[in-house]
Amino acid sequence: MKMRQDAKATLVVGVALVGWAVFGGLVDLANPFMGTDNTKDLSCGNLYPAIARPWGMNCWTPQTGPAGQGWLYDWKDRKILGFHQTHQPSPWIGDYGQFSLMPTVGRPVFAEKDRASWFSHKTETGAPHDYRVYLADHDVAVELTPTERAARFRVTYPQTNAPNFVVDALDMGSSIFVDAAHRRVTGVSRKTFVRGNEKMLGAKPLDCHFVLEFDHPFADVRVWNGKALVPGVSFAGKHTGAVLTFPATKRGEQVNVRVASSFISAEQALRNLEETGTDGFDALRARGAAAWNDALGRLAVEGGSETDRRKFYTCLYRSLLFPRQLHEYDAEGRPYHCSPYGKGPQPGYYYCDTGFWDTFRALFPLITWLYPERVTEIMEGFGHCLDESGWIPEWSAPYHRNCMIGQNSASVIADAFFAGCLSTNLAHRLYAGLVKATAATNPVCISVGRVGYEEYNRLGYVARDGITGGRQSAARTLEYAYADACIARMGAALGRPAAEVERHRARSGNWRNLFHPQHRLACGRALDGSWDPDFSPIRWGYDFTEGTPLHYTWSVFQDIPGLCAAMGGARAFEDRLDSVFALPPHFDGSFFGGCTHEIREMFVAGFGQYAHGNQPIQHMIYLYDWCGAWPKAQTWARAAMDRLYHPTPNGYCGDEDNGQTSAWFVWSALGMYPVSPISGEYALGAPLFDRIDVKLPKGKRLVLQAKGAADHAVFASTERNGTRLTRPFVLRADLLKGGMLVWKAH
Repeated sequence: MKMRQDAKATLVVGVALVGWAVFGGLVDLANPFMGTDNTKDLSCGNLYPAIARPWGMNCWTPQTGPAGQGWLYDWKDRKILGFHQTHQPSPWIGDYGQFSLMPTVGRPVFAEKDRASWFSHKTETGAPHDYRVYLADHDVAVELTPTERAARFRVTYPQTNAPNFVVDALDMGSSIFVDAAHRRVTGVSRKTFVRGNEKMLGAKPLDCHFVLEFDHPFADVRVWNGKALVPGVSFAGKHTGAVLTFPATKRGEQVNVRVASSFISAEQALRNLEETGTDGFDALRARGAAAWNDALGRLAVEGGSETDRRKFYTCLYRSLLFPRQLHEYDAEGRPYHCSPYGKGPQPGYYYCDTGFWDTFRALFPLITWLYPERVTEIMEGFGHCLDESGWIPEWSAPYHRNCMIGQNSASVIADAFFAGCLSTNLAHRLYAGLVKATAATNPVCISVGRVGYEEYNRLGYVARDGITGGRQSAARTLEYAYADACIARMGAALGRPAAEVERHRARSGNWRNLFHPQHRLACGRALDGSWDPDFSPIRWGYDFTEGTPLHYTWSVFQDIPGLCAAMGGARAFEDRLDSVFALPPHFDGSFFGGCTHEIREMFVAGFGQYAHGNQPIQHMIYLYDWCGAWPKAQTWARAAMDRLYHPTPNGYCGDEDNGQTSAWFVWSALGMYPVSPISGEYALGAPLFDRIDVKLPKGKRLVLQAKGAADHAVFASTERNGTRLTRPFVLRADLLKGGMLVWKAH
């Protein structure tokens, strides 16, 4: 009898899995598992499979690691602990607004270790809008598909007298209430601050109100009181949750669950639940596929290998997750949001969960070019952040996080301004916020404002023995100088006073104050003007951020011709670029007490000192365009695309970081890169595909053509609308007009 039951079980599971990998369209090429195979000392992306809508407020992911430890999912794990609503932008930042769901059978259990189930990747399938898995311990198949603020689950149970469903509100202070008459569960999940000093900026933890509705009645209800499951329908405490037991199920019987959340109110969570519609799971999944196909369809590629297409659309999908929406829509369809800064519900859009130190480089220029309507909303949200907190964000999740350096919001905002994504009023407000931050800092949240601004404004650099205490002084100087260039250019366009504009324009040249005349690299400098006596081009940290002088010297986005001249001219500049790839991957990690994962990712990559796994040097390949060595830019860009990206769980060569490393690939596959975002000019490389059709705003179409791209990493020339380009650069304004950009091999 047991053998016959097992055979039947195998048949039912097999039927449930048929067609799980068939979604249709471009979304089928995006692999949410790319970058999910990591260790703490070697990042291959540091990602979880994010099942979401483009820029959706919530992501869903299978949870294989304990809640709260940063790594929600690891490809190497063999048990699933639950299905997690998450807002985590990075394991280093942490999560908020999270709770976990899990079907089980048999005796009701609640704790993660008790409810966990073995699973196999052979019965796990995912796409950006769709996830499915078989939970072997419970003989249960789970499917989920999301909207922007809600999701549907479809759970296929075996024949059992005890089909259960766990709702875990998690342990940061939560509450749960079961309304059996309406087959509904409501609750609140709370999250304390990762770093307490954010409270001093007026930030407050956001309550995440959630609601679940089931199409089956409850035969039994138990709540978790932090220690045990007890009969009851409600509980509030440090850690709460519930286990629902349905009436006995027949084999293959499906329980449908609708779930939504809100940062505003329980009433709004119910309103958000309406996003799931009334026409069932399959219809919602189809709408999710359509949403992703529409977003991914801004770029349609032809030619290339299937592997290249999978890499491309996976990277494009990752580029469209952050910054995520925090706003919701009221009964009249108007956007509003719960202010992370204690102001309560406020009108308007709000976007968060992004760090500009990473994303100003490629991610924001990509969405500003291709999705300007979205960037208009994002910029409005930054205006609300400024109004509610007094500061423009630099690392937002969802409030200001005390993480990373620089004033890179200046690049993001100026680029959006020149792309026409800001109203005049908003442009002036954001500009004023940028100027404020150039002569201010917050002592408890040093990511906003400018740490060391007094030294920078007085000396022309942040001193290595000054206020920063020998940490990141050179990196701050270089990033402030680029920010000053962005502010000066935007100020001039806004008609700001000439003296104000000139002040920032002059400071944009402060990179020269740290350019060592003998080393011909950026070097830390003391208050008395003396250079770092222990300078080493391969020493990580100290005056630099997650990098070395060989990585950071190239961060003169605003004046690359000036940097080229300072190095001794085009030939010397080219030789220095060559040396980054030619030098062995030796390193000095004394600042960190050893080898960090960023260092290890560099020396295992086989690109010498080129550390593509971290952001500061990712644009360096395209600097060959400034010294007459365009073929080398093409060659190295293709090498990086071929060798450092794979559409597999270990597919990245370092942290993916909110879409930045993915956006680098997308740009490079298009055959161009925004080295200096505010310039409106893209440096040319070589496309990865024979043809790329680009859907531009206002109905314009652009065709990028490179026949034989699979066989040619290097092209001899480029033509725009039949006219040969005399320089390896193209203007965004020209591309937005549409037409043809053609790479020719001869």
